[in-house]
Amino acid sequence: MDVNKSERAVTLKDIAEASGVSISTVSRILDDRYPPSQTENAVRVRRIAEQLGYRRNVYASGLRRRESGLIGVLVPRLTDAVMSLMFEAIERAARSRGMFAIVSTCGDDADSQAEVVESLLDRNVDGIILATARVDDAIPERLRQRRLPHVLVLRSDNASPTVTGDDVLGGYLAARHLIDLGHTNIAVVTGPTFTSSAHGRVNGARRALTEASLDLPNDNIIFTGYGIEAGEDAAKELLNRENRPTAIFAANDNLAIGVAHYAAQLDIKLGPDLSIVGYNDIPLVEKLSVPLTSVRVPFDHIAEKAVDMLREENPHSATTSFIPTLIPRKSTARPRGKS
Repeated sequence: MDVNKSERAVTLKDIAEASGVSISTVSRILDDRYPPSQTENAVRVRRIAEQLGYRRNVYASGLRRRESGLIGVLVPRLTDAVMSLMFEAIERAARSRGMFAIVSTCGDDADSQAEVVESLLDRNVDGIILATARVDDAIPERLRQRRLPHVLVLRSDNASPTVTGDDVLGGYLAARHLIDLGHTNIAVVTGPTFTSSAHGRVNGARRALTEASLDLPNDNIIFTGYGIEAGEDAAKELLNRENRPTAIFAANDNLAIGVAHYAAQLDIKLGPDLSIVGYNDIPLVEKLSVPLTSVRVPFDHIAEKAVDMLREENPHSATTSFIPTLIPRKSTARPRGKS
């Protein structure tokens, strides 16, 4: 058979005839669920398939295995840089494993989340990755009851399979950095009370302060949203006090940007007058006029583990945590008056 690209769709039979092997042999060699064989025969079959212009029919092969090759990803919103970074990492991890990730947004409304999950399931996704798990979210429990494959990322409900950064350690590293610079009056601005990440980062900061024999008064902890405006509002409360903090750990980079923006309105200089640590280390923060110290979260490692866990036949329910890293920049410095 002449090995030329045809105008019609190339089939396994075409490749088998060109290669002189059986259709089942071609199917096995081209099945990307397994590591590619490097035998002479396998290399020749893959080369002929490429020359013929063969494209694997993911949908048809999925039907045969009762798989679609699709992963559903649920995020609150894609305008949040962290959610965008997380989805992009999941999409890369899925694609490298011969799968395809589709994303849906649902905001923070429980009914909307449930509706979007059902919509993804109606599209025959093989499983769902949830970046929306609230501590009071009923969706993971429903998925567990229906034995539907799912993995939580960045947040935990202490029951479903979960992959996250170590929020407690991240909060500890942020506060420890500020303590080591000589700060004693430290405040924490964190996310909504319904998120495990908000509580974990506060708990880590509190642990670091306790170890240093420092207090973290309740009025120095502000639970709010994860947006820039929420950071501005928190800064208004903290920076207009007579005994304002000399350092703020903002448990999200957007919060940190909001705090920094309001501080600039008061002519408070980042570093010397007010140290700020953010969280997640989104690409923007190192480009700011005063580059932001931030706790870096390994999104790619989290995504790869989540996709692999989703593909397991019986995924365990334990939480896998990856170690975050503190990235110091100019937004943190020793407080004035301390050498």
